[in-house]
Amino acid sequence: MKTLIIAEKPSVARDIARVMKCPKSGNGYMEGTDYIVTWGLGHLVELADPEEYNPNYKQWRLDDLPMLPDQFKLTVIPQTARQYGAVKAQLNRKDVGEVIIATDAGREGELVARLILKKAGCQKPVKRLWISSVTDKAIREGFAHLKNGKEYDNLYDAAMCRAEADWLVGINATRALTCKYNAQLSCGRVQTPTLAMIDKREKIIRSFVPQSYYGLQAKSIYPAVSFTWQDKASGSSHSFDRKNIEKLENILQDKDALIEEVRRIPKKTMAPLLYDLTELQRDANKRYNYTAKETLNIMQRLYENHKVLTYPRTDSRYLSQDIVSTIKERLKACSIGPYRQLASQLISHPLPPKLFFVDNSKVSDHHAIIPTEQFVQLDHMSIDERRIYDLVVRRFFAVMYPPYEYEQISITAKIYNERFIARGNTVKSIGWKMAYNIETGGINDMNFDEEGENETETFAKIQQLPPLKKGDVLARLNISITQGKTKPPAPFNEATLLSAMENPVAYMESGNREMARTLGETGGLGTVATRADIIEKLFSSFLLEKRGKDIFLTSKARQLLDLVPDDLKKPELTADWELKLSRISKGNLKRSVFMTDIRNYSRQLTEQIKAGEGSFRHDNLTNTKCPVCGKRMLAVKGKNSEMLVCQDRECGHRETVSRTSNARCPVCHKKMQLRGKGDGQIFVCGCGYKEKLKAFQERRKKEGAGVTKRDVAKYMNQQKKESLEPVNNALAQMLAGIKLDEQ
Repeated sequence: MKTLIIAEKPSVARDIARVMKCPKSGNGYMEGTDYIVTWGLGHLVELADPEEYNPNYKQWRLDDLPMLPDQFKLTVIPQTARQYGAVKAQLNRKDVGEVIIATDAGREGELVARLILKKAGCQKPVKRLWISSVTDKAIREGFAHLKNGKEYDNLYDAAMCRAEADWLVGINATRALTCKYNAQLSCGRVQTPTLAMIDKREKIIRSFVPQSYYGLQAKSIYPAVSFTWQDKASGSSHSFDRKNIEKLENILQDKDALIEEVRRIPKKTMAPLLYDLTELQRDANKRYNYTAKETLNIMQRLYENHKVLTYPRTDSRYLSQDIVSTIKERLKACSIGPYRQLASQLISHPLPPKLFFVDNSKVSDHHAIIPTEQFVQLDHMSIDERRIYDLVVRRFFAVMYPPYEYEQISITAKIYNERFIARGNTVKSIGWKMAYNIETGGINDMNFDEEGENETETFAKIQQLPPLKKGDVLARLNISITQGKTKPPAPFNEATLLSAMENPVAYMESGNREMARTLGETGGLGTVATRADIIEKLFSSFLLEKRGKDIFLTSKARQLLDLVPDDLKKPELTADWELKLSRISKGNLKRSVFMTDIRNYSRQLTEQIKAGEGSFRHDNLTNTKCPVCGKRMLAVKGKNSEMLVCQDRECGHRETVSRTSNARCPVCHKKMQLRGKGDGQIFVCGCGYKEKLKAFQERRKKEGAGVTKRDVAKYMNQQKKESLEPVNNALAQMLAGIKLDEQ
């Protein structure tokens, strides 16, 4: 008898097939003497649409709500039905006696495979492959330590509860809002609290009143040193009392300074922890302006195709003890090019007996993102892949270097009874910061605070203090007034929004400590695997828009928040669900108990929306008529485009008005917008530059670079695809949203 292995994606299936010696290719599978390898394309099976339970549900009516199926049905996703058929055929082979689940090692990966098995009616014995990287070595070791599939039944129950709960709450609430207010309004337990956090930040910014504050700076020419005034009573370096500061300036001008104290405090800081996906997405957004989705996609290629990094969808920044023995091999694998010198220093010395980044208790399904043992070929990577790989490998080096050690020096001076402070650092040992030194080809402008996180302390521009001692006198210091204004919090960008989703405790209204602790333990709103898709969904639903790098709510989102029941706007709902899902996965809570609560909650939520007294109005109507139904169209902004969308949700017609292209303006070098249709398309830049598409192509052809015919064709095909896709098909859009509001 043979064993059938089900992978999540074709690329992983090919790797497993090579290692397990399955050279024969078939229709959707690969086969060898002992094993058959097949694959999904992500999910092949999903929960059925409402109309599968009752044909009347095709029409959206308030009277039909809430919809609460006794038993959930499964349906094959039409776009991947062919591959499902191939997998089912292999499952039903008489010579297949056992199945190995080799999908991604996590809750949703478990769901991918289990839904296929359930839909196909497969009752054959199941084993589980649980690995964090897809190198040949990891695959061999994983198959040498296969688990019994029954050990993951509770994980599967938790995954099904998540899917069914999001179906019940998402579909009922979305249909109720849409029917009640005759507008495409979707909501969910993750996306709606995310909007509420942005709304709260915007309200703080709008209501903020800046205040001017003042301080004093005292400069000595010889020796060169700059002091900052410090209020004796409060210890603050600034004051809102301008008259008092001006008075002090007059009194202190050209006075001598007496050095009262020189303090030298030895300090050391450890390297920042290893990357989990969210931290990597934040850094990539700050440094390269990559969206969370772009970073995840790049990471996925480095994991699946290049096999040089471990599993990306992890929420841990630590390693488990069993990985320590593989560290030297991983260092050797990435000891090339710009990393050779850094890696060699680590390889030639034994690892410390106690590693601060190793903690089994802080690793759940997957450890932090680190290099694999696979040999690296940088010339096979794109520039984007090189950048993300560089971030990960340098962080991996950094945690194994010694602490950064410096001496913190503070000099206190007295000028006419007023206290002034000068601070500076003297580096004793660069330690882990060597991994980011420019001489090694790395990045020399990384900012880290004393705990190692990217925030405040900068490598350079720290004042070098002269060798002063107590009792020294500095003559005739120049006193100047410094001035600033208090600032509101900055608008969210993708990096800061990811942080808020990961730790939304500050946006909780209940003040419940247990809820706050649960959110911290379960990873906040969404998971590392879903946050990027949730943000993308909010943009594609025209609930968010970008202005530069900053993210803002649209009018549609603000109105939606006024209409959605309060429960759905609070992070506490996710905290409650995740706590219970975690208990289910550990076998401490029965699935039936959780689902009974969810059904009751869905009833209450639907009735609350039905009884609502709010209203919704489109304030972005244009005079452009829809060519399909003749109704006026809405002007909306996507993440990288501007569109016209029919106001009738059942019509769903849309047209792309302009899209941000990769073409650079020859004047200011910023990305230009491509507007219009057909031969009339024109590039437009914010600086005022305009150029017809044909003229642009001719110019770039002469220059030997730029947008190729293939690039233009790709853009046109994408535009055509978008114009045909019914963005206001409420059911399709809402169901897509449900998949994103997971965990």
